Amino acid sequence: MSKAVENRIAELITGALDAAGYDFVRAQITGGGKYAALQIMAERKDGVGMTVEDCAGISRTVSELIEADAGLADRYDLEVSSPGIDRPLVKLQDYARFAGHVAKVELNAPIEGLRRFQEKIGGVEGEAITFDTDKGVLKVPFVGIERAKLVLTDALLKAAASGKMSH
Repeated sequence: MSKAVENRIAELITGALDAAGYDFVRAQITGGGKYAALQIMAERKDGVGMTVEDCAGISRTVSELIEADAGLADRYDLEVSSPGIDRPLVKLQDYARFAGHVAKVELNAPIEGLRRFQEKIGGVEGEAITFDTDKGVLKVPFVGIERAKLVLTDALLKAAASGKMSH
């Protein structure tokens, strides 16, 4: 249920965030009942770090859109954040953007005996992501990934400090 609602919210807000200069990263619902929280994760298109003012502006925009939707109004406590350095990988282009960095990955079903792993992203080939493992290249269909996020490493910190993680 919440995945369908998250997708609906994403469709509802992506255009407005795009027009305001932000890339939508993800919508995630946590908790339930009257304590449900809706987390919106976004980042600036110009690659500059998010500020409190950015989050406040996104919060106002998203609140207006959600309140205008009768099925969503008054159902969630809204939280807005940036993805951070050890960000989730949610779009195919995220894997191309962060090729060479280590990701922690959970699959929908095992591939070559692996369901969860932590490996370096090799790149994107069509609709699949390659990972460089000790045993060679592991090719994973994008649709087979349940969740993934970057792992905080010295290389990732260095890339973030040098500004090489921007779009």
